[in-house]
Amino acid sequence: MAIWPKKKSERIRLALLTFVLSGLFVHSYALPYLYLKRYQPQIGDIVFQSLPKSDLVNAIEGITESPYSHCGVIVHRDGKWMVIEAIGEVRYEDLSRWVRRGRGGRFEAYRLNNNYTGKLDDFIAAMERYLGHPYDIHYDMDEDFIYCSELVYKGFQKATGEELGQLKKLGEMNWEPYRETILKYEGRTTLPLDREMITPLGVTQAPQLVKIYGRL
Repeated sequence: MAIWPKKKSERIRLALLTFVLSGLFVHSYALPYLYLKRYQPQIGDIVFQSLPKSDLVNAIEGITESPYSHCGVIVHRDGKWMVIEAIGEVRYEDLSRWVRRGRGGRFEAYRLNNNYTGKLDDFIAAMERYLGHPYDIHYDMDEDFIYCSELVYKGFQKATGEELGQLKKLGEMNWEPYRETILKYEGRTTLPLDREMITPLGVTQAPQLVKIYGRL
């Protein structure tokens, strides 16, 4: 049975299909694998990524004027490196799957300075108390619904009594181009410009953190 087509047009189609599939493999698996191999995780590292494009992701990145649309914290559980995160709900995700989820498999990692080594167990335990809590699409700082950077911020605050980054009001950020998206997810006709929130970008700016890997 012939594997390689005889007709030139069929050979071209097969070559194009092979090229596309190879590109998808490199983009979805090979590059994330290489990026992850270069990173040496430690418990308590805070990892950041750019999620696949959507109106909500575009708004998060545009409002904060940054590439950061998601974050989580490295934990070691059942012999594997995992990420505790708030996406859909507060949950654990395998680190390799977490990396592949990001655009192009790229991510950044930040590490708490040595003053907080003794607080890492408390930091993780404080976040684990939120496991199963649903995602907060309104980005409030309440206790019932939790979003990604809020989980990190509250876990650190409960463990240390300190802030990890500064809260900012929506009205202090670049909200105007995303007015319709905000109203869509708010489900109302008024903008919550006085609402304070902690953004992934805000966490990266915390003085307790040092960037140790990656570029978005």
